[in-house]
Amino acid sequence: MLFREMLLRTTGCLCIITMSLLLTNKAQAQLPFGGYSNSNYAGIHGVPSNPASAAATHYKWDVNIGGVNAYIGNTYVRAPRSVILHPPDSASQLKRNRDYFLDTAATGKQFAWGNVDVMMPSVLYSIDEFRSIAFTWRVRANANGGNVTTDVANFFGLDFPNPNLVGKNYDMELANGSFHWWNEFGFTYASVIKDDGEHRLKGGVTLKLLSGIAAGYAQVEGASFVMRSRTDADITRGTLKAAYSEGINNWEKPTMSNYKMFGNLGFGMDLGFVYEWREEMDGLQGYDNDQWNPEADDYKMRLGISITDLGGITYKKNPNSKDLDLRTTGIDPRDIEKNKGEGWQQYYRRVSNYFTPIASSDKFTMNTPAALNIMFDYNVDGRIFVNAKSVMALTSGKSDPSKTYAMTQLQVTPRIDGQHFGAYLPLEINAHGQFDAGVGFRAGPLVIGSSTLLSNLFQKNKNRMDGFIALRIVPINFGKTKLGCPAAQF
Repeated sequence: MLFREMLLRTTGCLCIITMSLLLTNKAQAQLPFGGYSNSNYAGIHGVPSNPASAAATHYKWDVNIGGVNAYIGNTYVRAPRSVILHPPDSASQLKRNRDYFLDTAATGKQFAWGNVDVMMPSVLYSIDEFRSIAFTWRVRANANGGNVTTDVANFFGLDFPNPNLVGKNYDMELANGSFHWWNEFGFTYASVIKDDGEHRLKGGVTLKLLSGIAAGYAQVEGASFVMRSRTDADITRGTLKAAYSEGINNWEKPTMSNYKMFGNLGFGMDLGFVYEWREEMDGLQGYDNDQWNPEADDYKMRLGISITDLGGITYKKNPNSKDLDLRTTGIDPRDIEKNKGEGWQQYYRRVSNYFTPIASSDKFTMNTPAALNIMFDYNVDGRIFVNAKSVMALTSGKSDPSKTYAMTQLQVTPRIDGQHFGAYLPLEINAHGQFDAGVGFRAGPLVIGSSTLLSNLFQKNKNRMDGFIALRIVPINFGKTKLGCPAAQF
């Protein structure tokens, strides 16, 4: 509720941003949990970030029972731990500089983001030492919002309508927000393409059947406005592009009651390659009943590259969502605030009446958050590894507002990896210059961790958090391993 209310006020004057940044509060990860997904012990959990990782892993088979990877954050609002753990029933009960704090002195733009990725029952199966197949079932939600300059955020966040801000012109050249909730079935094939003992190249592809549950976007372009008094404001220029899917018009509670496995259909794809360099031997030897491929980590260096989440889903646009010419004079700023008890669709219809509709298509395609992933992994001694991974967003929504997009970020993770136990120390920095440190563990079938846990322990007020937990079934034998790297002896 805290982030929802503050992001709403950040865009209150322009109804598009009101809706779009509002949507970013739905918790929604571009980096699977730090370092773990790039380990050969990740198995099925490594497939979403690079399908080539499915080939020649440690496991003959690997089943995910269930897993959740989620994060949420922003650059403008911070809240103390007490409010996050025990939120009030209503945002109206929150008091600024006590229950939340605004970064009013920032010089850059403000953003908000969120992601939830739920991996349902999924399976990886190694056909032989060269080829693997996998099936992944994921339910995902992704939201982004921002590009709002701090002075505009302050205009709506500091006691709107604030009489101290009367008479000042504000510009909003581009501000946007988007939300997408969809179901995803992935079918993966991966294979060793070349292996001469020292050099190995693997490739993989995941073809996806997508089904959309709900989607919406809003983008303000070229807007300028001024508040002449607390009851009188002019918007001298600006355009709003907005749409939401028909399912949102009949939204039910609880939220999960809106989930449908096959709705609006679409298609997607992931494509990846992994190169490994070995000093002495390849990893395709020594198979036994204790471990399918005990030497899978006998590389000294590994480099991976993949493009994930290519694709999109087409939705029928709800007739009540309209593109608008925002130019108007003599509008009361209080009229564009959401009234108590007013539904979000009711609010949008009401506010739309203050502006001029613009003709637009009755359909829109919401793209999935395409990203380029580059990974480097170094094997220190067979037990200790250092991994570096970057995620670069390939879509940002600037030219086409109907996009959700990945969070560009860089992550370095020292890790200890063994057959039955792993420990991870992810260190990451994102595109907004925010640095985080976390910790995670793998113990048999359980994996749990957070990429922000350690940094949040030392921060009094928080503006981002994440977490990862998953439960798997993997073939585990505690007998003596005949061959393999030292990590296999854990």
